[in-house]
Amino acid sequence: MVDFQTLLEEIRGCAVCAQALPLGPRPVLVAKPSARLLIIGQAPGTKVHESGIPWNDRSGDRLRDWLALDQGRFYDPSLVAILPMGLCYPGVLPRGGDAPPRPECAPLWHDKVLAHLPNISLTLLVGSYAQARYLERRRKRTLTETVRTWREYGTSVIPLPHPSWRTTGLARKNPWFEADLLPDLRARVARVLSS
Repeated sequence: MVDFQTLLEEIRGCAVCAQALPLGPRPVLVAKPSARLLIIGQAPGTKVHESGIPWNDRSGDRLRDWLALDQGRFYDPSLVAILPMGLCYPGVLPRGGDAPPRPECAPLWHDKVLAHLPNISLTLLVGSYAQARYLERRRKRTLTETVRTWREYGTSVIPLPHPSWRTTGLARKNPWFEADLLPDLRARVARVLSS
């Protein structure tokens, strides 16, 4: 197994799917082997692609609010590892909205990165792509059902919706999200990061 710094350099130099990326490759991830919280999201948007900083947009603001974390702790790689399903901006769909994460990324890089993160106590699966890969057959028929049954996945995993503007509808229609899930999420995150 290569050392972690070498692995990060390999990932940042990855051009496997460069031909399919409208803005070219710019893998975005944050991690150190000491991290205790892992956030597996979808793929960077254009703002994140430009800055190279994951969750550096309104979705990130909402996610940090859900976690009750300020930017300092959220972006501390010794505490929080951020690993999207697709490491580069995948472009947009013909009918609008971001394209799915490139299918090459997770199979190519995730296991290699996770092998270097032995201290992860809590993994947040943000969005349907992360849930499909990591929950597999245990996930429910819809994302809302998967999130609603977050307690079924044990103490080390919490499925979450993507924190885009669309989530306001989910929260409005499902009061359990803010009343039950978010307090549990915040308590678990606080416990993991304080240990």
